[in-house]
Amino acid sequence: MKKSAKKPELLVPAGSLEVLRTAVIYGADAVYIGGEVFSLRAKAKNFTIEEMREGIQFAHAHQAKVYVTANILAHNRDLLEARTYFRELENLGEDRPDALLISDPGIFMMAKEECPDIDLHISTQANNTNYETFLFWQKLGAKRIVAARELSLEELKEIREKIGEELEIEAFVHGAMCISYSGRCLLSNYFTGRDANQGACTHPCRWKYAVVEEKRPGEYFPVFENERGTYIFNSKDLCMIGHIPQLIEAGIDSLKIEGRMKTALYVATVARTYRRAIDDYFESEETYQEHMSWYREQIAGCTYRKFTTGFFFGRPDEESQIYDNNTYLTGYTYLGMVQEVLADGRIRIEQKNKFLTGEMIEIMKPDGTNLSVRVKEIKNDQGEWMESAPHSRQQLYLKLEYCGNETQRDEREGLVRLYDILRRKEEE
Repeated sequence: MKKSAKKPELLVPAGSLEVLRTAVIYGADAVYIGGEVFSLRAKAKNFTIEEMREGIQFAHAHQAKVYVTANILAHNRDLLEARTYFRELENLGEDRPDALLISDPGIFMMAKEECPDIDLHISTQANNTNYETFLFWQKLGAKRIVAARELSLEELKEIREKIGEELEIEAFVHGAMCISYSGRCLLSNYFTGRDANQGACTHPCRWKYAVVEEKRPGEYFPVFENERGTYIFNSKDLCMIGHIPQLIEAGIDSLKIEGRMKTALYVATVARTYRRAIDDYFESEETYQEHMSWYREQIAGCTYRKFTTGFFFGRPDEESQIYDNNTYLTGYTYLGMVQEVLADGRIRIEQKNKFLTGEMIEIMKPDGTNLSVRVKEIKNDQGEWMESAPHSRQQLYLKLEYCGNETQRDEREGLVRLYDILRRKEEE
């Protein structure tokens, strides 16, 4: 590692207050969220203004930043509401967002007028593929540009050389890839009337397709890209955990994780893994390489669609697509997060998926440790004993028993902390 290298920001998505807190605790330097309007994830829970204030206060108390997405491509009907929304954000005062993510030029100018105290970042939806585009936005007052996913590392290096050090570059390094150019998709709108560029994408790129001949309605002819099947638009997920040195060398200021629809478990796993990889590299390249198998093992515990390096090392080929299915691979099931630790050692969680008394599960901690434990006892919020916990969102009180090395049992007992995550490893 070059001594002069600047440690990049780790930017993590959050679709709810719970996930925002998780992202911050598990290593994010910054979190990006959507409000109830003008965000490109209309089906995410998203944040009310009061939830936004609460999340920003939590992040700032932990020295993390919060960016709010307002990156729809606006129609005339959106403009009056957008202006009102930006005024609301500016009026949050000390609890206002650290930046707004915008793609539409008209919305950009409106935000610049209404939010003079909030930095403006240009979303990948603006198709930022060359240094002149970066400089154009900088002249208008943008502080950061999110690079199009279609750029290679060599192109990013050239952009950095041409734009200087002041303008920041943000790049996606992990998560779902879109078949359309920087996410500007028309398939969803065409097929279902739900506009991806207004935040309502139905993900038709994951569907299975066939051909129908105009004069033979009802006769479906399969589409064979090759012998493996017909999911012709379905990309593998991006993963650059093994290429942190190249990302830093390219001059990227912010490493961005995709996934505002993801669970707290997914966000915690990815944030924790990239946090450690970045920190390890800045300790020494040897430390980073030493822990590579751990990074890959942890990332494989997420829900994902197999991995690719996208466009970073050249144009993707057929190996970057998944033709035979549209399913995710799942390493762990999310059971809940520790919301309270009681004086008697029991913990309170809001249960997410079913588990049983006597079952072996795992505690995932922000520092990178994973502890094997047995569920000794489950009680509901009425104090009633339960053999199993089948109902999502139920408040449960658990007693756990550490099941690792016997010589470490005493020092591990009582080490469950607030924001630890409970998960179950699934059989392969």
